[in-house]
Amino acid sequence: MSSPRPRRGRAARLNARAATPSASLPALSEERLTEMGLEPPEKKTGRILLIACGALAREILDIKAANGLDHLDLTCLPAKLHLYPDQITEQVEIAVQRHSATYDQIYVVYADCGTGGLLEAKCRDLGVEMIPGPHCYSFFEGNDRFEKITEAGEITAFYLTDFLVKQFDAFVWRPMGLDQNPELRGMIFGNYTTLVYQSQIEDPALMDKARDCAARMGLAFEHRHTGYGDLEASLKHWSASSFG
Repeated sequence: MSSPRPRRGRAARLNARAATPSASLPALSEERLTEMGLEPPEKKTGRILLIACGALAREILDIKAANGLDHLDLTCLPAKLHLYPDQITEQVEIAVQRHSATYDQIYVVYADCGTGGLLEAKCRDLGVEMIPGPHCYSFFEGNDRFEKITEAGEITAFYLTDFLVKQFDAFVWRPMGLDQNPELRGMIFGNYTTLVYQSQIEDPALMDKARDCAARMGLAFEHRHTGYGDLEASLKHWSASSFG
């Protein structure tokens, strides 16, 4: 069964919804997604589960809503695992084993994310499919396009997504010690020239904050509105293939 076609005006509705917190998800804050992730719903709406990074929760929920993918349930691991990529593979394995008795089909919404191919190998062993790409910057841009711009020389860019703009201090500034030692900025970012903000939604407040992040890092600023890129395509493909 194919996924329902998006209604007209979808982009405008997504932007409006993303700009204000959803009334049905009062506890879905970036801080909570960073530290705790997202538990699966108590009421199972389908036999398909997405196990995702907490940094992708809002985007996945918007894609689900826009495309009528209510039969895909979602749970997220804490986004802070990206600070410890050696733990991602183990935590994904635990989550797959935890939910395999409840769901007929499980998909892993992580790219490689610094695991050096270990996550891909583990997913293959577990018999679950994961989203292709080296990291979320690539699949938001579109993996094919990201590979081309990298080969064309974009190797001195520092990337931020909507989530990382919101959580810049938690994921960049404090872990790198710049809150206590700002003089390290040149040493840490000396090989970068540009901060590329890949926006998923159009939000002037996030744009301003992304520009501020670039200024704090001493980098030129570039904005590319990627939308959801290959993430949306993957979710729609998984939905269709699960019922094919």
